[in-house]
Amino acid sequence: MKKKIFTLIILIIFNISNLNFVNSAENNIYQKIDLFGEVLEKINKEYVDEINQSESMDSAINGLLQSLDPYSSYMSPEIFNEMQTETSGEFGGLGIEVGMESGVVKVISPIDDTPASRAGIKAGDYIIKINDIQVQGKSLSEAVDLMRGPVGSSINLTVRRIGKKKALNFNIVREIIEIRSVKAELLKKNIGYIRLTSFNENSSEQIKGQIKKFKNNKNINSYILDLRNNPGGLLSQAIRISDFFLDNGEIVSTKSRKASENRKWFAKKGDLIDGKTLVVLINYGSASASEIVAGALKDHKRAIIIGENSYGKGSVQSIIPLQNKGAIRLTIAKYYLPSGKSISEVGVSPDIEVNEDSDKFRIKTETDNQLNYALKLLNG
Repeated sequence: MKKKIFTLIILIIFNISNLNFVNSAENNIYQKIDLFGEVLEKINKEYVDEINQSESMDSAINGLLQSLDPYSSYMSPEIFNEMQTETSGEFGGLGIEVGMESGVVKVISPIDDTPASRAGIKAGDYIIKINDIQVQGKSLSEAVDLMRGPVGSSINLTVRRIGKKKALNFNIVREIIEIRSVKAELLKKNIGYIRLTSFNENSSEQIKGQIKKFKNNKNINSYILDLRNNPGGLLSQAIRISDFFLDNGEIVSTKSRKASENRKWFAKKGDLIDGKTLVVLINYGSASASEIVAGALKDHKRAIIIGENSYGKGSVQSIIPLQNKGAIRLTIAKYYLPSGKSISEVGVSPDIEVNEDSDKFRIKTETDNQLNYALKLLNG
């Protein structure tokens, strides 16, 4: 009897201490909310210039999201509406995929044959000024808005590049950006070359069609899949394209706090190129879906990966609408390769590292030493 009473007392004490812990945590949060309100009030009364409180709140929300990772962000109702109504596959601008890192806009990758790529913008460049306006302190959405403008108008970007002491200046004229995700051609009479610049809704069908055309040529004995400066896109397309070259095995998995987001995808039988040699080209501009394809083919030893380490964007973002008709882009899961490795912040390393020769390097030109290396390897 005494033992039961003693046990009951311990349980009551444990439950009370748990309740106190929860109450303490809640009180701490409420104290922080009160503190935030106090800071906002002080700014409103004491700051040297008059401020727009609504914009300040938007910046605070965005700051909270960006403190989580570079890919989570806030979209105001205007920006969210613009994103939803933007014409698919065609838009005005420079032709770069950008993200945020330490409060600075970072180029994930320039898109092929666009003003940015022709001007010499490279993956990994940090944009520090847009038309002499400092970017640091602005949200990604604000920076993107600054880069938008009428087609035919020019913009000046000041860029910091790793390995360069001085900032670089680029004057770029805005154009309508049309994204053609798949380009293909025969190289050296025996190599099927496929360049994939993004993972759009019909990318896998385009690649499938190109492979069928190549198979009519009996001289083709190897293939190159070029994923350089490909910032990613649809997960479903990455899975389908990986499956084209695999007979079985895991392609990718996602892990999340929600059990419903924990999933695995596997290859079905059937290699579209019948086991022929495959080279995959990647660089620092290869991100997200590109890394899934390169990583899966590398882990299964189905392809030789040539180039540079990829970007390291191995996470899944979801657009979650808000009551104010805005939305947040929130990271909800991470990608894992068949080996169990995470892509996040690590990327995919090449089997053969070939770095870009110089600043004059351009993909699929005479200066493309990575492609030239692949061609020599396949014909060696």
